[in-house]
Amino acid sequence: MNQKNHLGIQLSATRRGARLARLLTERQLDEWGVPFEEATQVVAELASNAVLHGRARGRDFRLALALHDDGTLRIEVTDARGDRVPLLHDPVTEDSEGGRGLRIVASYADRWGVKEGAAGTKIVWAELVPGRGGP
Repeated sequence: MNQKNHLGIQLSATRRGARLARLLTERQLDEWGVPFEEATQVVAELASNAVLHGRARGRDFRLALALHDDGTLRIEVTDARGDRVPLLHDPVTEDSEGGRGLRIVASYADRWGVKEGAAGTKIVWAELVPGRGGP
């Protein structure tokens, strides 16, 4: 992967920061010539979760995009709450209070997961493979 196919940016852990993450993703993928509808949905969900569930006073969240040579797009959103890890296979029912956003991520992404980040953070990542199609 060459350097021009990578974006990393720190954003405020606010609703405005989450919206900006989606817009920046849209623009970056357009510049790279990559279809962006599915990816922007994934970023919107992950950024929203970082703001709602991963926010710590005075701490931002980080968005990273990497376009690999084979066309796979890796999205990473790092937040300050490494102690609040989403369940990867938590069933969501009609009555569930949350979890719908991660179902959206799972429907668009070929793979996704959570890993421990530096200094008590967590990274929620998703990979989208070209030509897969949407839900």
